Amino acid sequence: MDELLKQVTPYLSYFGQNKYLQAMAVFFFALIMAKIVNLFVTRILTRLTSKTKTDIDNVLIEALHRPLFATMVLIGLGSASLLLDLPDKAISALVSLLKSLIILSWAGFLLTVSRELLSEISKKPDRLRFISIQTLPLFHNLAIIAISGAAVYLVFSAWHIDMTAWLASAGIVGIAIGFAAKDTLANLFSGVFILADTPYKIGDYVVLDGGERGEITHIGIRSTRLLTRDDVEVTVPNSIMGNSKIINESGGPHTKFRIRVKVGVAYGSDIGHVEQVLMQIADENPDVCKYPEPRVRFRAFGDSSLDFELLCWVNNPVLRGKVLHLLNSAVYKGFRQENIEIPFNKQDIYIKELPAKLLGK
Repeated sequence: MDELLKQVTPYLSYFGQNKYLQAMAVFFFALIMAKIVNLFVTRILTRLTSKTKTDIDNVLIEALHRPLFATMVLIGLGSASLLLDLPDKAISALVSLLKSLIILSWAGFLLTVSRELLSEISKKPDRLRFISIQTLPLFHNLAIIAISGAAVYLVFSAWHIDMTAWLASAGIVGIAIGFAAKDTLANLFSGVFILADTPYKIGDYVVLDGGERGEITHIGIRSTRLLTRDDVEVTVPNSIMGNSKIINESGGPHTKFRIRVKVGVAYGSDIGHVEQVLMQIADENPDVCKYPEPRVRFRAFGDSSLDFELLCWVNNPVLRGKVLHLLNSAVYKGFRQENIEIPFNKQDIYIKELPAKLLGK
């Protein structure tokens, strides 16, 4: 305000000694400058931003000219009031009021900018992974709290109100709330970290520490939900998900899942023939991937069998149960057809001597 007065003071003599005319001149000068700046922002900058690929800059320019215009007009009004012979208290109150209006206008601008900017970032998760569609309401609320808190602090400062006691009280209340809602806050921050780190995503098949296996259907701020193969929905707090070992069967370079079919054959069997039969069974199953290719491994010499393992891949972990059933059935039928014996545990009982009662003596 003082700077504006310094700029227009040499020209105030044209209006004589009339303070009201001088005040009106200062106000109208600020109004004209505000119009010029507003015209520059709305026309010239809008033309420049129209050439860019994104729409975010257009939104920012549209939101910018309002607080900019209001700021210049309010500064002009405050500068004009300084020329009038008003009491010091009235001048101080008027200046504080004008400062408060300027602060609130720019706070509204920052709220608009934060909302549009966060929305734009959430549409491109490759930039900032922790800002996504799911976490967008959280960051919107955090931005509102931060901007509103700063605006309230500046408004109080404009009215010369000491905020030290208020800040101390707010700190104590914050600590109390933190202790009371520590579990909720733990789930909240764990949810943000999960969405940022993406150890799993919606649609992935995971296995929890407790043995539950299912498809991730929802990742929220407080909890994660998965649907088991029994069509039972399991809800797990994010604080537990963030501190547990999670096996993501859909993770890695692709979503393919490997199936292991373990089978034993009798000693004396032709291992080459066994391998050929197992490979043929895998090749004939339409759900088994051609790449990576199925393979057979001779694993161990068992107590009563030669232990083989058929390794093959399916496109999705959800197919594990179905394909394993089909392969087991095909292996049993194929071995019977090829006369390959599958040994099983047998116990022979030798009776050394029967009791006399059983012999009728």
